[in-house]
Amino acid sequence: MRPPDAPFDTLVTPVPRAPGVFDWEVADGWQQGRGAFGGLVVGALVRALEAGAGSPERPLRSVTAELCGPALPGPSELQVEVLRAGTGVTTATCRLVQGGEVQAHAVGAFGKARPHLPDGRWHAPPVMGDPTALPSLPVEPPLGPVFARWFDFRTDGPLPLSGETVPQTHGWIFPRTPGPTRDAALVAACVDAWWPSLYVVADGIRPMATLAYTLQLVDSPEGLPADAPFFFRSQARLLHQGYMVEFRELWGVDGRLLALNQQTIALLK
Repeated sequence: MRPPDAPFDTLVTPVPRAPGVFDWEVADGWQQGRGAFGGLVVGALVRALEAGAGSPERPLRSVTAELCGPALPGPSELQVEVLRAGTGVTTATCRLVQGGEVQAHAVGAFGKARPHLPDGRWHAPPVMGDPTALPSLPVEPPLGPVFARWFDFRTDGPLPLSGETVPQTHGWIFPRTPGPTRDAALVAACVDAWWPSLYVVADGIRPMATLAYTLQLVDSPEGLPADAPFFFRSQARLLHQGYMVEFRELWGVDGRLLALNQQTIALLK
C-alpha cells in the first residue's frame, strides 16, 4: 500500500488489469469518517474513466458520481464500461467495487471541442487576494477530518462556527504533495476538500456525507505554475429534511474558471 504522504498524483492512479478493469489501492490515512475522502475516490474514478474511454480529442467535460458507501483502505476494483461513443461525445461509466459491493459509481461525458460555436461566460469572477500573505490553517484532527492534513488551506473569509448569516466560504487550496500532473482528477479532489459552507453559520460541527457529486470541467489546469494553489468558493443554497445542496467553484491563479461543482450532502446527525 502506498504511504499516505505519497504524491496525490500516484494515490489516485489505478493500475490496468484487463480491458475496462483496473486495480486501485485505497490509501490509509485519507479517511473522512469510516471511508476515504470523497475527492480521493472521485479522482480515482476520473482517472479510470479517462484511461478507459478518454482521448486527447475528447477530454472529460462532466462527471457525475454517487458515493454509495465507504471506500475502506485496501484493494478495490474499478470497472469501466463505454455506454456509447457517438460522433462528438463518448459516455462511460465506472464502478468502484469492494467486497462484492459497489461503494461508488460515476458517469463521465467526454466531448470534442466545438470551436465554430460562440463562447459565453455569465459567471462573476471572485476577488482573489495574495495566497502567500495568508497563513496555512491547521485543518486536521481534532479540528478537521483525517485527510485534511494533506491539503494546504488558506482563507481570509469566514471560518467554521464564526456566526455568519450567509453560508458561504472561500480561500486557497492545494495538496501538500501534489505530484507533477495537473488534471481533472486533481481538480475533482480540490473542489471537494474544503469544509461545507454550512459550517460558518452553524453552532456546532455536524458529521456530513456527500451523496451526489456533479462536476463540470470548464477549463484545464495544465499550464498553471507548478506551485500555484487553486482559489475555491462555495455557498449552500438549500437545507431541507437533513439534506443540503451546495454549489462550489474552483479557479486558477490566472483568473480562469476551472470547474463548477454541485453536491447533495446528507447531515448524518
